[in-house]
Amino acid sequence: MKLLSTGNPKLMKGEKLGYLSFVLHLAPADLSGKEVCPKRTAGCTAACLNTAGRGGMFKTGETTNAIQQARIRKTKMFFENREQFLKDLVADVKLGIKQAEKKNMVPCFRLNGTSDLAWEKYEIEEGKNIFQMFPEVQFYDYTKVRNRKVAHINNYHLTFSKADGNDMDVRLAASAGMNVAAVFKEIPATYIGRPVINGDDTDLRFLDPKGVIVGLKAKGKAKKDTTGFVI
Repeated sequence: MKLLSTGNPKLMKGEKLGYLSFVLHLAPADLSGKEVCPKRTAGCTAACLNTAGRGGMFKTGETTNAIQQARIRKTKMFFENREQFLKDLVADVKLGIKQAEKKNMVPCFRLNGTSDLAWEKYEIEEGKNIFQMFPEVQFYDYTKVRNRKVAHINNYHLTFSKADGNDMDVRLAASAGMNVAAVFKEIPATYIGRPVINGDDTDLRFLDPKGVIVGLKAKGKAKKDTTGFVI
């Protein structure tokens, strides 16, 4: 099964900087019957970008489409046939690297496009996880799980995500040296005493300076947020 895609408009912004980004979109929250976002909140669940773009285009009277069904199939495969899923993931990463090389671009991979799984925990071959399988390749994600043990993984960059009700985790993550992504109605110059950069320019979070807040403009359903998810 093909797992990774490149059609995300925001990811494509990185191409002007020479990066070809690949993303894995699973069915978020528990839409597949299995939870893939362990620290999700009411606000982020309601504002999830799962239905952004083509993922949210439904025929009249329908509540699903081919993209949503594919994400559910991928998620079920992850839980029901993980060995094959991880083999397919390795194959897709190898293919992505080749595609980037042909375009003379740098490949990078985001495995939690619409999930928050701890990929460092899943062994593939000889005790190696996906990051150890491709030590020269850059991986990155956003996460709401503050204490993931990834500091030793040089090719994996995590940005902490602020949501409604996780203010203490935000401060602890920032104190631990993590950049923090936050969604704003209007992006300010500073937040919690830190400079705010525009996170909508590209999705290449591993290029961000340290010690910043990654400001993201409220989009789609988030524009109507009343939970405190949007600042």
